[in-house]
Amino acid sequence: MAKTAPFDAHPDRYDEWFDRRAAAYRSELRAVRALLPEEGEGLEIGVGTGRFAAPLGLKYGVDPSPAMRERARERGVDVRDGIAEDLPYPDRRFDVALMTTTLCYLDDPAAAFSEVRRVLRPGGVFVVAFIDRDGPLGRRYEERQQESVFYESTRFHGVRDVATLFEEAGFEHLKARQTLFSDPETMTEPDPVNEGYGEGSFVVLRGRRPVKE
Repeated sequence: MAKTAPFDAHPDRYDEWFDRRAAAYRSELRAVRALLPEEGEGLEIGVGTGRFAAPLGLKYGVDPSPAMRERARERGVDVRDGIAEDLPYPDRRFDVALMTTTLCYLDDPAAAFSEVRRVLRPGGVFVVAFIDRDGPLGRRYEERQQESVFYESTRFHGVRDVATLFEEAGFEHLKARQTLFSDPETMTEPDPVNEGYGEGSFVVLRGRRPVKE
């Protein structure tokens, strides 16, 4: 589990990113909340320290890192050991599934999307938030990938790539939101959340499992 090693070793450093870039963090939360249903049982996949699940009201989480799971539990999340490609939950368990900046770490994104569809109830929604590979922040992260303890072994994705994953897994009614039009390092106030994609570095896509199958 080499990809979890940095998170096991540096949970404080991970949390400090959000503390030091509070305006960017608030922008991301707002963008995710814009596409997240207000009701229903929710699961965050790759829940990390619970930085998104807790404030967004998602009670359940899954993560392969023991250190991250411990922090998420401290924030009130019911978290299990597991990976996106093999979720430790039965079929049709949840109404909502969220994946925030986790996609770039997956070994098999297509398998993960199919697995998420399995654990969603008919009509349930899957929300994926990620750094757009084709945006300014995504390009910067790729250029400096070897310098980051957290991004060294990741693979970033463009919006079209992620949309294709949704479509091939059988999700429908895709919607998009975007934010982080500014540099997270210098932001003092949250950026707006706009529809669509192509300008903001942080993109949120939502798809729905069909009600009738």
